[in-house]
Amino acid sequence: MTDGDPPVRTTTAAFEEALARRGTERFVLRLYVAGNSPRSQVAIENVKQLCDEYLHDRCELEVIDIYQDTTVVPEDLVLAAPTLIRRLPLPLRRVIGDMSAKEKVLVGLELIPKT
Repeated sequence: MTDGDPPVRTTTAAFEEALARRGTERFVLRLYVAGNSPRSQVAIENVKQLCDEYLHDRCELEVIDIYQDTTVVPEDLVLAAPTLIRRLPLPLRRVIGDMSAKEKVLVGLELIPKT
């Protein structure tokens, strides 16, 4: 390395930076539902509860009814509903179902580590 080269970030420094950001990152979630079915309503309530409990004021949740809004579906390649997509922070994460299995949803969104 020469004096003109930028400093190399160590893996430890990058890890510590990621840990510091973890509690302040903004989450952008998109929940696709199919109409006003009981399964859709359960998914909406479960995701709202997870956002309130684990993400507090760091979450933007958009609920999209695939029967009403067909313009957004191709963008996210939704094959089943309900589907929850974590759009930010990257990488994208998807969870399919009514979101009743709280721990599986949290692991799927990478909000808690896989045990």
